[in-house]
Amino acid sequence: MPRTQINCPNCKQPILADVEQLFDVAQDRSAKAKLLSGMANFVQCQVCGYQGGLATPIVYHDPEKELLLTFVPPEVGLPRDEQERLIGSLINKVVNQLPAEKRKAYLLTPKAHLTMQGLVERILEADGVTKEMIQAQQDKLDLLQKLSTTNDETSRLKLLKDKEELVDSDLFNMLNRLLETAAATGDQNSVEQLEVIQNLLVEHTEFGKQIRYQSQEVQAAIESLQAAGQELTREKLLNLMIEAPNDLRLSALVSLSRPGMDYEFYQILSQKIENADGEEKENLSVLREKLLELSDQIDAQIELRVSRARQLLEMILKEDDIEQAVQRNASQIDEYFLTAVRESLEAARKSGDLETSAKLNQIEELLRQMTSQPPEIEFLEELLEVEDDQARQELLVKNQEKISPEFFQMLSGLMSQLSDSDQDPQLVERVKTINRQVLRFSMQANLQRD
Repeated sequence: MPRTQINCPNCKQPILADVEQLFDVAQDRSAKAKLLSGMANFVQCQVCGYQGGLATPIVYHDPEKELLLTFVPPEVGLPRDEQERLIGSLINKVVNQLPAEKRKAYLLTPKAHLTMQGLVERILEADGVTKEMIQAQQDKLDLLQKLSTTNDETSRLKLLKDKEELVDSDLFNMLNRLLETAAATGDQNSVEQLEVIQNLLVEHTEFGKQIRYQSQEVQAAIESLQAAGQELTREKLLNLMIEAPNDLRLSALVSLSRPGMDYEFYQILSQKIENADGEEKENLSVLREKLLELSDQIDAQIELRVSRARQLLEMILKEDDIEQAVQRNASQIDEYFLTAVRESLEAARKSGDLETSAKLNQIEELLRQMTSQPPEIEFLEELLEVEDDQARQELLVKNQEKISPEFFQMLSGLMSQLSDSDQDPQLVERVKTINRQVLRFSMQANLQRD
C-alpha cells in the first residue's frame, strides 16, 4: 500500500503513514483482523514521537455476514456533503468489486456508527461474541497499547503486575497477530516494540513463563530427535518416549514423529510390555494408552486441516477470477492446501477433466510465484557468494537491469541490520564492499547514459 502524507495529530508536522479507509473481507481475508487489532491506521511521528490511532473515515464490508458498516470520526470535521461523497465512493468500490450475482439488498442500507467501538462491537456481535467477551478483548487490547506507549521498563512491569489476570492465550494470540501485521507492512519499529513487549510478558508473568517452559520442552524434543539423526529407528524413538521426563515432552515427541508411529512401532511396544513385569509393565501399559490417545488427537487435527484445505480449494475453483481468489485467501494456504492441489490435479488428469486441470495448473503457478524470492534478493545472494571484485563487476554488468531503487533500498536495509547486530565482521565488511561497488557501478552507468 502506498504511504500517504498526513499531518501528525499531535504536532501537525507532515509525516508519512499507512492510511486504510476500506476494510473489505471480500477482497482481503485479513481485513477484519487488521481492523479489530487496533493497529490499523496506527501512526508514529518521527518529529514529536507521537504514537496513536489516526482518525479517518472507515467502511467495513463482510459479504458472508451481510455487513456494510461505516464510521466517520467527528474530530475529522468533514462537512456532511463531503462525508457522503467519501463514504459513497468507498461503498461504490465495494459494490463494483462484487460479481453481479452477489450484490444483495444489504448493500443499499449501510449502517452508520457514531463511535469506532460501536462498529467493532457490531462486527464481533455477528461472530456470536457477547458484550462481556468484547469487553475482555478490549481490556487486553488496551493493555497492549499501554505497554506499547510506555517506554519506561519499571512502569511497564508495574502495569503487568496490576493487570496480570489479562495475560492468557488470547492476549498472546492478539500480540502475535499484531506482530504479523507489522512485519507484513514493513513497520520495523512496531515489530521491535512488540517483540520487547512479548519478551516482558514471557519473563515477568506466570502465563508467559508457562509458554517459555512449553517452548523449551518442544525444543528439547527437537534436539533429541536431531541427535539421533539418520540412525533414528523405531526402537530409538520408543526409548526417547519412555525416557521423556514429562507429558509435555512426550506430546512434543509424538507431534514431531507421528509418521514413524506405525503398526510396527506399536508391535515393538507391545513386545516390551509382554517381556516386562511389575511396575515397568504397568508404566509401559500406561505409556501405550497415552501414545494412542495423543496419536488419535493428532490424526483428528490433520483430518480437519485436510478437510478445510479441500473446501478452500473447491471454493477457489468455483471463482471466476482464480488469481484474485488465491490472493484473497493467501493467509489460509499451507502445506495441506498444496497437497490438495497436487492430488486434485492428478485426479483431474486421470479423468480427462481439462477445464479443472487448467485451473489447478494456474493455481500451482500462482503459488510458485508467491513463494519464489524477488529477483533482487536472488541477485544479492549471488553477489554475496562472489569474493573477487572483478568477478563481482562482471556479475553487475550482466544483471544491470536488477540494480533498481528497490535493490538499493534492500541493500541499505541489510547494512543497517548488520551494523546494529553482532554479526560476523567479515560478512559486514563484505556487504559494505558490495554496497560501495554497486554505487560506483550505478554512477558510472548513469554518466555513460548522460
